[in-house]
Amino acid sequence: MEFGTGALKITPAHDINDYEIGDKHSLESIDILNDDGTLNKSAKLYIGEDRFDVREKISVDLKKIGALIKKEEYKNKVGFSERTNTIIEPKLSMQWFFKMEEISKPALENIMNDGIQLHPAKFKNTYRHWMENIKDWCVSRQLWWGQQIPAYFYDGNKYVIAENKVEALRKAKLLKADIRIEDLRQDEDVLDTWFSSWLWPISVFDGIRNPNNEEIDYYYPTNDLVTGPDILFFWVARMIIAGYEYKSELPFKNVYLTGLVRDKEGRKMSKSLGNSPDPLELIEKYGADGVRVGMLLCAPAGNDLPFDEGLCEQGRNFSNKLWNALRLIKGWNIEEKEQPQSSVDAIKWFNIKIDKVINDINKSFEKYRVSEALMLTYKLVWDDFCSLYLEIIKPEYGDSIDTKTIESTNEIFSKILQLLHPFMPFISEEIWHLISNKNSDIIVSQWPKSTKLDKEMLECFEDTIEIVSGIRNIRRKKNIANKEKLELHIIQNVEKKYNFNSILYKLANLSKISLGKNKIENSFSFMIHSNEYFVPLLENFDKKTELLQLNKDLDYTKGFLKIVSGKLANKKFVENAPEKLVLNEKNKQEDAKEKIRILTEKIKLLS
Repeated sequence: MEFGTGALKITPAHDINDYEIGDKHSLESIDILNDDGTLNKSAKLYIGEDRFDVREKISVDLKKIGALIKKEEYKNKVGFSERTNTIIEPKLSMQWFFKMEEISKPALENIMNDGIQLHPAKFKNTYRHWMENIKDWCVSRQLWWGQQIPAYFYDGNKYVIAENKVEALRKAKLLKADIRIEDLRQDEDVLDTWFSSWLWPISVFDGIRNPNNEEIDYYYPTNDLVTGPDILFFWVARMIIAGYEYKSELPFKNVYLTGLVRDKEGRKMSKSLGNSPDPLELIEKYGADGVRVGMLLCAPAGNDLPFDEGLCEQGRNFSNKLWNALRLIKGWNIEEKEQPQSSVDAIKWFNIKIDKVINDINKSFEKYRVSEALMLTYKLVWDDFCSLYLEIIKPEYGDSIDTKTIESTNEIFSKILQLLHPFMPFISEEIWHLISNKNSDIIVSQWPKSTKLDKEMLECFEDTIEIVSGIRNIRRKKNIANKEKLELHIIQNVEKKYNFNSILYKLANLSKISLGKNKIENSFSFMIHSNEYFVPLLENFDKKTELLQLNKDLDYTKGFLKIVSGKLANKKFVENAPEKLVLNEKNKQEDAKEKIRILTEKIKLLS
């Protein structure tokens, strides 16, 4: 309302919005432009002159007759051709349209009833909006390349549709007996590229020309289509329409929509903008698998990915981690000797752990969460295999490893590589053959199966690693050397089905583990769940420093308890917050109370 003169111009022949208004109110469309951009007779003024020259002359002529009040400069959005960089001028023209209203109904219905599933499902609403407001498809393009429209004109705008000029002449003769082949002129326009692309699931198996051939009967419909959400309507919807129209069946069962890679300014990467890195240079720098992993780690389905080269570096580091694991295993001397209990327990644990991860990965793949599946595999390799398993089975410096452990480790590593292969095909195939002599490639090996799921064993092992962390924290805080052996006393209030004491001895460098019901005076302690763990003090223990630290921890925990209790005393919070959040705060409150009790007892013992 603040802009303009108050009068609204309507030029249906020269503006798409004006065309809609004109069509609604049955206004005449007056086309004043020739194809070369000069004005035609319908303009009545400036006939034959170029449109840019006329725009300058109009203001001069308006001023001459006293009709120009003032001139103002303002910014306008003007479209430019990406091929010629010239201004695009909206203009009415004759085009070919494909009627869409009826043909598109099965494609909408079968997406909404999940006959075809979109992953992620949030795109169903976008799809529904497009399909419910679908318009006839303009399939002609004014280009010099492509599939020329098979329309042959004669006597002005009269035409016939035919596969070739000879067939067109035969059809035209039925309408005009004396017509000659030279009187026919094929439309110069070509078909929209999507008009051939929408036949892709059918045409790749020659299903248009040879509808019931062996290949299309076997492969159609396929299972999955992977594509970007930016062409959900242009390609995906139209393939579905064509499938039901020409094969009376869906073309695919699932559509996995990836995110779009964007630059740091949020623009879609494209060749025309020149904002895309050279993938070959990235591969040279980070490796093909490194680039793949870097992109997939931060590319959940349907969410756009702001490209950062650091992601590729993370992928390369992961590749290096795998190579280093191989080098470590290959560097051990192998000897026929008794297998350490710590290795036996580590192999048992890891086989259960990998079964759980396989199960989780399968669930992620079933839900088309590819990035999630990779992250599960990434953590299995980095945290569980490299950081824990290899550390447990690693022989002492200068010592050898037993045959049973190395054989089990090679089997475990091979299974990990199979899980990695969809994400890192090159390095996994290479290491697969370097671990041991394989008769076949990893790409044709069977996907690992999940057999055992023992949650209690996994929980016991996690507690064991927490105990190791607790002891290592004591070493770090009290400056106790790693080579110095420690004792561990456990008050086990909750009995566990499994114990991994062999792993505790090795990772925490312990000389003794004892169980009892009495607290150990003059000791460092920590708690995991309901069990208490005591590390007896060494001779060089500084009692005064320890008391200061305990009192400091006690003051902090009391302050924390006050904050949590204040939250839970707030009726609005308890009534309105999600039940899970309230329960979490109550657990924090109970943990803080228990910690205060333990710290108070420790202070009494040392005072």
